[in-house]
Amino acid sequence: MSRYPEVKWAQRVDKVYITVQLPDSKNAKVDLTPDGVFTFSASAGAEDNLYELKLELFDKVNVEESKISVGVRSIFCVVQKAENGWWKKLLRGEGKAPHYVKVDWDKWVDEDDDNGPGLGDLDLGGMDFSKFGGMGDDAMGDDFDVSDDEEQEVSKPAQEISKEGGEHDGGKTENAASAEKQEATSST
Repeated sequence: MSRYPEVKWAQRVDKVYITVQLPDSKNAKVDLTPDGVFTFSASAGAEDNLYELKLELFDKVNVEESKISVGVRSIFCVVQKAENGWWKKLLRGEGKAPHYVKVDWDKWVDEDDDNGPGLGDLDLGGMDFSKFGGMGDDAMGDDFDVSDDEEQEVSKPAQEISKEGGEHDGGKTENAASAEKQEATSST
């Protein structure tokens, strides 16, 4: 009897990402038909257990433009949709998806956030590095300047001491008490 591997999926307007998570798989076979039937079989584990699945995708796909990559931990498939558009779900038919089919939140992009065909490819591990743009010198800017904050902290206690006079200096002169306070503050 065969088992089911965990399957994660995400989509863009023009493609669907399917990841079959099966570490150390052997003899992995993936088949995709234009009608949207995705089949997978492989063996894995110490006992070479057989893993199989058949998914009837929501709509038709372009087999020639789809890509498959068999890795050590998973089988990653980029399935090109026959027609651009957002699918309501991964599988056709009514009801819930099987328990082993889950959304891949690491690759998921909302329909409103999709930049359209050709953009948002996951060649960089699913990370969108464009969101990190502008994080150079301008990002920290003048709002956070360590040296200004330190100078204010050091000079503020000294100013307060000189305004208070000799009330809290324990009988010392104003200048001696101020110097001791500055040394104590700057050494912290």
